[in-house]
Amino acid sequence: MSHTAEIIAVGTELLLGNIANTNAQELSQTLAGLGVNVFWHTVVGDNPQRLKEALDIARKRADVIITTGGLGPTYDDLTKQTICEAFGKPLVLHREILENIRVFFEKNVHMKMPENNVQQAELPEGCTVFDNPVGTAPGCAFEADGIHVLMLPGPPFEMRTMLQRHVIPYLRGISGEVILSHDIMTFGLGESPMEELLREKMSHMENPSLATYAKPSEVRLRATAKAESQEAAEAMLAPVVAEMTAFLGDVVYGVDVSGLEEVCFRLLKEQGLTLATAESCTGGRVAERMTAMPGVSAVYRGGMVSYWSSVKADVLGVPQEILDAHGAVSEPCARAMAEGARRITGADIAVSVTGAAGPDPDERGVPVGIVYIGLATPKGTFCRTLDLGKRRRDRIQDLASNHAFDVIRRYLTGLPVETWSRK
Repeated sequence: MSHTAEIIAVGTELLLGNIANTNAQELSQTLAGLGVNVFWHTVVGDNPQRLKEALDIARKRADVIITTGGLGPTYDDLTKQTICEAFGKPLVLHREILENIRVFFEKNVHMKMPENNVQQAELPEGCTVFDNPVGTAPGCAFEADGIHVLMLPGPPFEMRTMLQRHVIPYLRGISGEVILSHDIMTFGLGESPMEELLREKMSHMENPSLATYAKPSEVRLRATAKAESQEAAEAMLAPVVAEMTAFLGDVVYGVDVSGLEEVCFRLLKEQGLTLATAESCTGGRVAERMTAMPGVSAVYRGGMVSYWSSVKADVLGVPQEILDAHGAVSEPCARAMAEGARRITGADIAVSVTGAAGPDPDERGVPVGIVYIGLATPKGTFCRTLDLGKRRRDRIQDLASNHAFDVIRRYLTGLPVETWSRK
């Protein structure tokens, strides 16, 4: 049986934008894999009346309601009380939970439990209790009138711990289907061209299905199947992923990977090669994305952010005659920057980025959006020339960073570097 869920996040700070609702995102991703369809997200403040109104709406359209937040000990933590009133469930003090809270305070906070924390041990009569080993607010679940209601704490770490320990087993017990997805990651083909290429095929697919999602500077093609087990869903997806990967060709850089940098890291490690970077208009974005990955020191030697032409000349060794004749935003400069980074770091390959990110043209009148990606390798130095158009500065920087990684990926997989597939 397929279940339909609504996630209700409780907290005035969410409505005010003081914090992001990451709980809803994580819950939705997890529920999708359990065969539970999430059709609605709702956010309400710490107000019992508005929460009751949200519950009245949710119970008419969903058979799984999951709330986050409002389980604390303060006067405005009224989620449990409001839900119990809405579903006619009395609150009952759970002595073992109260003892767990007392012990938590003694061991972790080193103080006696305040009396107002007693209300956290009051839970709906007959509920399934979700203990909280990393906080004081237990969660719970109960069924009423064919609706499963799950209450989880608001702090993301506590919610995540409870999700893994209790919510997933609980929902597996009530769901008879599994929804599984694989993400085919692409770069070099926009969402509209991809949708046009695949429109007819996607329109005739139901299970498995295909859908495109635009990420910053790239497109994700998601293949999704629903089946009675993960193994069955996997068997349905395998031929679809293989077909789409072959059809799209070298714009596909991976399946179920986090980004181009992850693929470059893996390829560098597999081939025993090291990388260096020299960046201008991207301001260190390429280096930042590389060093965000654990273990990257095995392949990444270092980099230089060289905004001033004098730094390009004095540190990277870009010949002054190149800067005088062609300027900092030029193919000869990009090539020389990459060669300099490779020389001074001793890396096997080095990538460089120089361009006009805007909002104005550079001092020589190079238009906004012109970017050059250099790559120095044992086989020679290459350069990709880009006209990214008059976009926002951050979009140009993001696109240029992705092109830098794409140049690395294509070189390491034996593909043409200076050009790429469909636009």
